[in-house]
Amino acid sequence: MPHVMNTYARLPVAFSHGEGCRMTDTEGKEYLDALSGIAVSTLGHAHPKLVAAISAQAGRMLHTSNLYAIREQEQLSDELAELSGMQEIFFCNSGCEANEAAIKLARFYGHKKGIELPTIIVMEKAFHGRTMATLSATGNRKAQAGFEPLVSGFVRVPYDDLEAIKAVAEHNKHIVAVMFEVIQGEGGVHLASLEYQRGLRQLCDAQGWLMICDEVQCGMARTGQWFGYQHAGILPDVATLAKGLGSGVPIGACMVSGKAAGLFGPGNHGSTFGGNPLACTAALTTIATIKQDGLMANAERIGALIRALMAEALAGEKGVVEIRGHGLMMGIELDRPCGVLVGKALAAGLLINVTADSVIRLLPSLIFSENEAKELVDRMAPLIKDFLAA
Repeated sequence: MPHVMNTYARLPVAFSHGEGCRMTDTEGKEYLDALSGIAVSTLGHAHPKLVAAISAQAGRMLHTSNLYAIREQEQLSDELAELSGMQEIFFCNSGCEANEAAIKLARFYGHKKGIELPTIIVMEKAFHGRTMATLSATGNRKAQAGFEPLVSGFVRVPYDDLEAIKAVAEHNKHIVAVMFEVIQGEGGVHLASLEYQRGLRQLCDAQGWLMICDEVQCGMARTGQWFGYQHAGILPDVATLAKGLGSGVPIGACMVSGKAAGLFGPGNHGSTFGGNPLACTAALTTIATIKQDGLMANAERIGALIRALMAEALAGEKGVVEIRGHGLMMGIELDRPCGVLVGKALAAGLLINVTADSVIRLLPSLIFSENEAKELVDRMAPLIKDFLAA
């Protein structure tokens, strides 16, 4: 038996290689990848531009540490600032690290305002990571169980409910920030309404709070905009990224603007590997390829096509609660737990995921084509129908 710690309920398959939106297992069977490593493989697998760029960078330098200036990191920070409207970017290695930085930043902000017990409003069904602080901010008791005592300093409210946040504001004078996902991924692919996001921006301004958008899963053009908050025409004080930023090379980012800018100074936060030349090269290549190949528009178009075709294929199926999403971040909610469909899809040569027990989650790479969209629906819809009929 391998000596890998048993922290994952793995499927009985291992992959040897991939190309585009397809992966091949060690037995030679091919699969259509509609999960892209949980929204990570933005450019699919073995994209020639990415392979060339990271190969060349590996031949020059992998790591220097943040004791020195890193040219690629500076270039990437400029790119992200231009795309996002943010002012400063801290680089790390993952989504939970980016969210950890955001939480630390909010507490630092509060202490500078003289608030002794700075508190962050977070959401039910949220998922922000598995470090102690991000786990405490997460709204999933199953993930938290056994790791108490959790980190204090969080108040939880229902998602997409502005009145609930206003009610907290009336009774808690320690609030320093509101942290939420524009689209809750692990929580079941739930979308925050544009009105909610705009109202929250106004409320944070009025209260002097930081508005923190967790864009770890929905960022990087997946929704048809570079960042999910851009659909509402707002600018948060803090936004976090990871997953699709490096197309498979680990990298995260915590971006700040407005009253969150200029808070951290030398010694307040850091990362040994964060923003290393290899990871930043992967991110720069990802951004350049999205721009050059029109992948942001493709995400919006192909996502809309998949949802339309799926709605047509599942019309009249009473067990289908809702088909929802934005761009290539989609969920098909059923009226019962449907985790068994992951294995059935695997047998049918299709990679999907089920989250929140009853939501089929689809996160194809941004290079997904019309033909692949039709193939996805042709393979998935019959599995759903058979499952509901059983």
